[in-house]
Amino acid sequence: MKVSFKHTMYACFTGYIVQAIVNNFVPLLFLTFQASYGISITKITFLVTFNFGLQLIIDLISAGMIDRIGYRISVIAAHLFAAAGLIALVVLPEYFKEPFYGLLIAVMIYALGGGLIEVLISPIVEACPSDHKEAAMSLLHSFYCWGHVAVVLGSTLFFYVFGISNWRILALIWAAIPLINALIFTKVPIAPLIKEGERGLSIKELCFKPSFWLMVLLMIAAGASEQSVSQWASTLAEKSLGISKTLGDLTGPMLFAVMMGTARVVYSRKGASKHLGRNMIFNSGLCVVGYLLIGLAPWPIVNLVGCGICGFAVGILWPGTFSTAAAKIKRGGTVLFALLALAGDLGCALGPTVVGRISDSAGENLKVGILSAIVFPIIMLVGVNLLRRKES
Repeated sequence: MKVSFKHTMYACFTGYIVQAIVNNFVPLLFLTFQASYGISITKITFLVTFNFGLQLIIDLISAGMIDRIGYRISVIAAHLFAAAGLIALVVLPEYFKEPFYGLLIAVMIYALGGGLIEVLISPIVEACPSDHKEAAMSLLHSFYCWGHVAVVLGSTLFFYVFGISNWRILALIWAAIPLINALIFTKVPIAPLIKEGERGLSIKELCFKPSFWLMVLLMIAAGASEQSVSQWASTLAEKSLGISKTLGDLTGPMLFAVMMGTARVVYSRKGASKHLGRNMIFNSGLCVVGYLLIGLAPWPIVNLVGCGICGFAVGILWPGTFSTAAAKIKRGGTVLFALLALAGDLGCALGPTVVGRISDSAGENLKVGILSAIVFPIIMLVGVNLLRRKES
């Protein structure tokens, strides 16, 4: 079979599913790790912090490395790291007197893969020949949402049928996906992001561009707008509806992920990329409405509807900012995508932190905490409007 850039796109879509596996599978096992290995909640929480913290570092240091190593070798290595980390989850804890250290090493390995995938996949898609790059970018990012849904539903079904004690088998099944995709990336064509004969901008050159800093601000706001609700959606569903932890996980985060993925697919299919700025302004405003429904409505079902609205509204903010930056900052190259990924991840960490701290200071009132994070979609709304005014 002759491979084409269409197959490159399919491999990139799968790459985002791999990232969803890396970020969302292990949290489903936290109670199992606690019971099986006697690991404290503090140490389990550190696994999450360590995973995303290392991915932030990878975002930063990969900017100068990938162009020297090459995209193909880098993306294959990213998938192999992801697979190796998942396999290490099964093997390493048994070889340490303190199983926590085995888990920590496994997380470190797959975090390397997850961080590289985040930096690499978007520019590979951006470089693919296409007349509708914004739509392709939006569709690409929807696969993280569908991957998240697949990991939660697939894992829940597996645990129900075979028992959670067989989680190691499931880890190996999930590890097969990045292994297969690594093989696919050895075959598919990968176009250069910078045209032959041109030189990409350096970090110093980017920093002297005001438009770059505006894009950084938008990425921080996009990440924070998304995760301020997403990371607390399960707790919100449990407290608002008075349901169990399992139902809370399936109701809150799943609703958010499905709505976010739907928005990205709809955007990619409707050809709305011609009006990207206008759509981002509309969705930023819609996100503000969602936050208001969560924070102010006295009815739990309306709070949950607000959660779904937020999921749909933030759908195009992250990929839309990527596409806008690629169009506005010529020759940004790998450095631009890596630094934007770093800014987005900072927003993803900042948003839930703000919600948690404000909630604590308000007597563990989660709705007040989420309402305080409305500042992030407002920043998004103002920033995109400012960007459009500069264009006119």
